[in-house]
Amino acid sequence: MKKALITGITGQDGSYLAEFLLSKGYEVHGIIRRASTFNTERINHIFVDFHDPNARLFLHYGDLSDSEQISNIVYNIKPDEIYHLGAQSHVRVSFDIPEYTGNVTALGTTRILEAVRRSGLNIKFYQASSSEMFGAAKPPQNENTVFQPRSPYACAKVYSYWLVNNYREGYKIFACNGILFNHESPRRGETFVTRKITRAIASILAKKQDFLYLGNLEAKRDWGFAPEYVEAMWKILQQEKPDDFVIGTGETHSVREFVEEAFNYVGLDWKKYVKIDPRYFRPTEVEVLIADATKAKKVLGWQAKITFKDLVKIMVDADMRKLGLTPIGEGDKILKEKFPNRWWLKD
Repeated sequence: MKKALITGITGQDGSYLAEFLLSKGYEVHGIIRRASTFNTERINHIFVDFHDPNARLFLHYGDLSDSEQISNIVYNIKPDEIYHLGAQSHVRVSFDIPEYTGNVTALGTTRILEAVRRSGLNIKFYQASSSEMFGAAKPPQNENTVFQPRSPYACAKVYSYWLVNNYREGYKIFACNGILFNHESPRRGETFVTRKITRAIASILAKKQDFLYLGNLEAKRDWGFAPEYVEAMWKILQQEKPDDFVIGTGETHSVREFVEEAFNYVGLDWKKYVKIDPRYFRPTEVEVLIADATKAKKVLGWQAKITFKDLVKIMVDADMRKLGLTPIGEGDKILKEKFPNRWWLKD
């Protein structure tokens, strides 16, 4: 039985990846931060009691800012694969806490790679790189596009990207970068713009919210469906040789388009409910991101199934259901059609 270690297991990607790996027969270990409140809601539905002899999901307290903890966890678990998803991942917030972002998002990668190197074990390493690294680079962006980061978060991710390359070449570690473009789902954090929009729509329909406050509506992103993207992560580590891959849909849509599509889906005029708040603008903005995932299609056999409009419907339906409303249902139909044997359990 293969063992996998996931940092950031309580996040959107980490929770889906844990379920995917469990469906593949893995024993899965995740690192979580000790906090005064429980923060495992995204994985509670798959968590099995530690004392259950059939348990294959285990959580360990640790912190990406503590190299000793990280080293001990890697040494004790001896994983076959490490998926490094943990980070301070909110781009706008990275401008407010740049030092912390660098410590966790950049140096956290150093600490894990050093733990792998010092262990002497044959561990495959996946780094969650980001399309934000491309920043101001002309679209579409692929593996050969020069990085032009436009935020502390993106700078930290560029550092991690090149560190992975250095450890791969210098120490012959099977280390890979997955440069994932924006990927969303009903498990997306509520402060991220897509989830903020779909959650607000459900709240407006439930008479619990009057307005939705947003920043730049003209920013364009390549938005995909998170469960598909974690499958790509796994495929990257199953290759014979370590390499870097861009993962995305190849389409770009503005925040304004997302708003229009989501409000139209429930029959509301978005202009009556959306207000612009300057607080949500970034000091430096990334205007357009479009993935050229030709290499992933050719080498990994990976291609996105869920379209932009599919994604919007899936997320709105899920947020309506969470507030006790009857969903429109088109998103649910799309999931049944395109993922008849889906491996994730619930949203």
